[in-house]
Amino acid sequence: MALLERVSTLLRANLNDLVEKAEDPERLLKQIVLDMENQLLQVKTQVAIAIADQHLLEKKRAEHLEQAAEWRRKAELAVQKGHDDLARAALERALSHDQLVAGFSEQAEDQKSEADNLRQALHKLDQKLNETRARCEMLVAEHRRARVVGRATQVRQAVGTDQEQAIGRLKSRVRIKSAENAAATEVMVPESLEDRFQALESEDKVELLLSEIKTRLLPK
Repeated sequence: MALLERVSTLLRANLNDLVEKAEDPERLLKQIVLDMENQLLQVKTQVAIAIADQHLLEKKRAEHLEQAAEWRRKAELAVQKGHDDLARAALERALSHDQLVAGFSEQAEDQKSEADNLRQALHKLDQKLNETRARCEMLVAEHRRARVVGRATQVRQAVGTDQEQAIGRLKSRVRIKSAENAAATEVMVPESLEDRFQALESEDKVELLLSEIKTRLLPK
């Protein structure tokens, strides 16, 4: 019964739920298949044992049935010979074998029922194992594909981030260079005509101020 309960548990197992909760789905699926293969082997062994026991019980039943008939034949012979006491003893033996026949018949019937249950369990487990193998192959493929897609996404995101950072650095260098060029342009630009006249005017003002200072401070 414990074996049938384990088989029943395997038959009710929901692979999708197990895979979603597993840290290593591929390893879990391989273990499930291995467990089912082991249980299938055990069920096959138990079916063979159950059938052998059933045949043994049926053989014992047939033997006691034959012996019961033999003792009845002897009881009839004793009656024909006028030996009622022998006839009674023979009938007692026949009844004893009848009881054994009934007992072995009941055990054989129970054993047949158990063997049938094991056969059904074996058939269902064999079907479930085939389905599970195919399902596991598909789930493993899905898991590997999802893992590859996830890695590819991470790579794309990393590449995108690196590109954005590189572009940002390039833009910053371009802005700095542009500022430097603008500053250099302002410094290197030639003086305009207005600038030259303004410089002359500044020189005149300076000379005039200098003359005023000399007039005040130096003796005439």
